[in-house]
Amino acid sequence: MAAKPNPIPSVWTRQREPEPPALSRAAIVREAITMLDADGVEALSMRKLGAALNAGATSLYRHVATKDELMELAVDEVVAEITVPPASSPDWRAAAAETARSFRATALRHPWLASVLGQAGLAYLGPNLMSLSERLAALFTTAGFPDPGGAIDVVLSYVIGMSTTEAAWLTTVARSGETEAGFIARLMPAAQQAAAGYDYLNEAYAAGPSMPDPAEVRDTKFANGLEVILDGLALRLER
Repeated sequence: MAAKPNPIPSVWTRQREPEPPALSRAAIVREAITMLDADGVEALSMRKLGAALNAGATSLYRHVATKDELMELAVDEVVAEITVPPASSPDWRAAAAETARSFRATALRHPWLASVLGQAGLAYLGPNLMSLSERLAALFTTAGFPDPGGAIDVVLSYVIGMSTTEAAWLTTVARSGETEAGFIARLMPAAQQAAAGYDYLNEAYAAGPSMPDPAEVRDTKFANGLEVILDGLALRLER
């Protein structure tokens, strides 16, 4: 007798049971996102979540079978915050840039997001991620890209990579209890000392405390890199 195939471990492939009115999946996900934003992925557990909701583990597991399923749901929920201009936008490049900025802003509001996108099981089957993919595909297809999936991958890989690093940095700053400018000012002497034996790095760190606003520096760095990505896509489109 042939063995039955094992079920695919994803919230999007599991039969959903009716929800009692006292505790809903939506309420569970909202509280999980609040906890993730405050303390990160490692600090989240089903036990802590149940305590925050005044619910036992049994009640939670009726809606979400595992923490992995919970992460799939949380990822899909916050992805709904990302805006994508309509495919009919007259300037595909401006529309792609707006999407990239919105994705980055969402990733910085939820610092855990970018780092778990590739780990959250079959999160891409979620309705909000499906909608995001569909709208991006429509945008790049309408713009004339013969391989819209390739264009999407290039833009999102850049945004996710930059956002992961940026969110990690901002999390470190937040844990210090200081402002970003104050944290950098305190770190600067050690950084200058470490760079002393390297010509180019020494010059870069020489500005010290007179460096411009760090948030503006991050914004400019992201914008400059995005321009390079879009320049490359524009050249491919012309060919």
